[in-house]
Amino acid sequence: MTALLIILAAIALLIVGYVTYGSWLAKQWGIDPSRKTPAIEKEDGVDYVAAPPAVLMGHHFSSIAGAGPINGPIQASVFGWLPVFLWCVIGGIFFGGLQDFGSLFASIRHDGKSLGEIINDTMGQRAKKLFLVFGLLVLILVIASFVNVVAGTFFTEEGGFGITGAPTNNQTTAMISLLFIVLAIIYGYVTNKMNVKTVPASIAGIIGIVLITVLGLNCGFVMGRTAWIVFIGVYIVVASLVPVWILLQPRDYLSSFLLYAMMAIAVVGIIVAAVTGNAHFEIPAFTGWSTGIGNMFPALFITVACGACSGFHSLISTGTTSKQLKNEKDAKPIGYGSMLIESALGIVSLIAVGMVFTKFTDGGFGSPSAAFGAGIAIMFGEEGTGIYNTIAALLTLAVSVFALTSLDTGTRLSRFMFSELFLKEEEATWKDATGVRKLLAHPLFGTTFMVVIGCILGGLKLSAIWALFGAANQLLAGIALLAVCAWLGEVGKNNKMFYIPMVFMLCATLTSLVQTIIKKFGAIGGGEAVWGDWFQLIFALAMAVLAVILVIEGVQTFQRQKAKKA
Repeated sequence: MTALLIILAAIALLIVGYVTYGSWLAKQWGIDPSRKTPAIEKEDGVDYVAAPPAVLMGHHFSSIAGAGPINGPIQASVFGWLPVFLWCVIGGIFFGGLQDFGSLFASIRHDGKSLGEIINDTMGQRAKKLFLVFGLLVLILVIASFVNVVAGTFFTEEGGFGITGAPTNNQTTAMISLLFIVLAIIYGYVTNKMNVKTVPASIAGIIGIVLITVLGLNCGFVMGRTAWIVFIGVYIVVASLVPVWILLQPRDYLSSFLLYAMMAIAVVGIIVAAVTGNAHFEIPAFTGWSTGIGNMFPALFITVACGACSGFHSLISTGTTSKQLKNEKDAKPIGYGSMLIESALGIVSLIAVGMVFTKFTDGGFGSPSAAFGAGIAIMFGEEGTGIYNTIAALLTLAVSVFALTSLDTGTRLSRFMFSELFLKEEEATWKDATGVRKLLAHPLFGTTFMVVIGCILGGLKLSAIWALFGAANQLLAGIALLAVCAWLGEVGKNNKMFYIPMVFMLCATLTSLVQTIIKKFGAIGGGEAVWGDWFQLIFALAMAVLAVILVIEGVQTFQRQKAKKA
């Protein structure tokens, strides 16, 4: 019954937040449905492509979800369910939703350009370049983290190559994911080139998902971990370069149905478990201020990550979503609403691990994703039964699909930002650049460079990447809040709602990075360091320095704006 009360309370609070605070933000900033969006004004058939609201909602939600709202709350559950619940709800409404909605709105008013361009308008060219370097470092960690997650979900230890019968869960997930790519390309073609309407195409798409799932449950694809990392690397390079309507839009839209279904299954499972007593919620409300992952401040706010607030979302809002938004009125449900749904997913993940908490804390699962699948599945039947195995396999598939979706989008974002880094202010695209800058700004060069580095790091243990990814990701959130706050102040709109979230996120993340730096210096000084420790130290130092400089630039901008008003 505890689990049922938790999910009902979360849903009620998130709905109230959307209706009240979300609507207030839209009014304060002046959302204008009659104003043409960049997707209409700058239509190019590649990146600027106006999408139906439901399709764009699917893209945005699938891209921001990834594995974050599942991994984060589950790892943070060691503090107890109450701290995670409060942060997912409060953080989603007042921190994450604010950042996502604000970033999307700011980008729409900047011709669909990136957060770097928004910073350039208010804080100057130097701040823009510093932000682009910082953002690219974060995207390397995004690529590394999710390559690791996806390859870990797909690979078969005994090696081999090809299709097999009687597949394991990993082989099943791999097969369905490959078929999902083919299905997405077909969907993109029939909706964009054959002009099939969204509703009938969606119905056909859902039927297609069922068919490939049935096929995948009966035959799997076998490949080793390194081979999968190489395959994923090649795939995301191609996916980031082709027009969005071919793969990005349709794949993300179709994958959103999996996520909606996953959440629906989870809610049904919670109700069934509450009525039948088939499962027991094991997490205490509060376990203490200090746990194995650190002190509650800053560890809780770093670890939960995407379930409450995520800097990666700001890159998606300003990188792909703003280029596909058909009408400004859709910015609230897509920008703000998607974040609150993700917070609800974070709560679902918390409840899932609560069903298997003792086994999880004893190291009984290989990953938080496995604990998530097992926690939901056990609500329907005992471990080892047919229904348990089927639901666990489907949920594992959903997690891998979202991780791969985030990879698609993250790689496309890195293409935009890498090119921007080497272009002069008067140069619109890589074709306008000269000399070596023309090569460096070329989409293929930047994309390949980022993917190769990300895939190499993806071979590390996830634990060596995730903690640093969490801190970097949340620090990016603080900088995104700062950037949008500065822009709103520049154009004379209310930006006071950004002050507390911005300061809090910057303090929490910089504290976490300093702790990481001290810890890694200790390991190096004690002669215990491996190359992964050096990697974490260098990244943490670089991001901390860049962030401090950007904060100084932001403070100077706020002072200038205040002096102008005086």
